[in-house]
Amino acid sequence: MVGLGSIGQRHVRNLRHLLGDNVDIWAVRTRRLKHVITEQSTIEPNTDVEECYQIRVFTDLQEASNEGPDAVFVTNPTSLHLPTALAAAQAGCHLFIEKPISHTLDGVDELRRIVATKGLTVLVGFQFRFHPGLQQVKRLLYEGAIGEIVSVQVHWGEHLTGWHPWEDYRQSYSAHADLGGGVILTLCHPFDYLRWLIGEVCEVSAMVGCMGGLDIPVEDTADVHLHFASGAIGHVHLDYLQRPPSHWLQVVGRQGTLRWDGADGMARCYRADAGQWEAFPIPEDFERNTLFLDEMRHFLACIAGADKPRCTLEDGIEALRIALAAKQAATEGRTISL
Repeated sequence: MVGLGSIGQRHVRNLRHLLGDNVDIWAVRTRRLKHVITEQSTIEPNTDVEECYQIRVFTDLQEASNEGPDAVFVTNPTSLHLPTALAAAQAGCHLFIEKPISHTLDGVDELRRIVATKGLTVLVGFQFRFHPGLQQVKRLLYEGAIGEIVSVQVHWGEHLTGWHPWEDYRQSYSAHADLGGGVILTLCHPFDYLRWLIGEVCEVSAMVGCMGGLDIPVEDTADVHLHFASGAIGHVHLDYLQRPPSHWLQVVGRQGTLRWDGADGMARCYRADAGQWEAFPIPEDFERNTLFLDEMRHFLACIAGADKPRCTLEDGIEALRIALAAKQAATEGRTISL
C-alpha cells in the first residue's frame, strides 16, 4: 500500500476481511503514519496503525519492491500516482491504481509500455462499476429498454468539509491543484461510468467556478458538457458544496427514461409502451463498502488469472483525458475534441 489514508486503510481492512492472515500487507510511507480511520470516517486516537492492521512499514518504495510483492496499491495523492505506478510496474508488480490515474498525461505512455511488456494486470479504482444499481442500468441499456439514447445528465454535489472530518479540508489533496485536486479530477467517477454506459466521448466543453467560499485555490463547481460518438449529448454537474449530498444519473431515450439515485441505489425505468415506472431494488445487505469489497474480490481474481479487469488502464486513461479536456475547455473557453 503506497498511501495509507482513508482509501488505503479501507483497502487494507477489506484485504484482511477477505484473506485474513493469508496475506502479507506492507505499507510505504514518506512521513509518520497518522491515525486509524474507521469505517464510519472517524479516527481512533492513540491507536497504532501498524499494530492495528498488522502491516510491515517501509520508508522507500524500491526497498519494498525488492521484497517481491505480488501487487502494489497506489493510494497516495493523485499527483504521485504515475511516478509510483511506474516504479512498481518496473519492479514487475501488478497494479491497483486509485482514480484518477494522475493529474496529467505525462508518463502514461511509458506505463502502458511497461505493463504490456511485462504482462502485468492493472485495475483502476472506479468502484461505481460495481454498483448493482448502475449495473442494472447497464443491462437495461444493453437490452434497448429505452431505445436510442438521446441525452444523459449526472448531478453530484457533496460538501467538502464533511469528507474527512478528522483533517483540515484545506490541507487535503482535493484542495490543491499541484496534488491533483479540484472538483473535476476528484469527482471524476461520472466520466468513467458514462463511457462504460453510453460510449466514447468525442467533444468536451465546460465552465468552472470557485463559488463556495471554501478558501481553496481550485475549482469547487463545474458544469461539463459531453458529446458522445453515438450522437448523444450529456451534462455533468460537480460541486464541493451541496448539502445534503446528492448523486444521481438520468438517461433519456427515444422510448423512455432511466434513472439511478445514489441515495437509495436503485435503478428505475420508464418504458413509453408500458406508461409506468419500474423499480429495481438493490440487495438488502448492500452498503457503501460493498462496492469496495466486490472491487477487491475482482482484483484478486484478476491477479490470480481467473478474470479480466473490468476497469483497465486504458479506461483510466480515457477518463483522465475527459477530465483534463474539461479543465482545458474551461480555461480556454472553447470546445475540446478528443
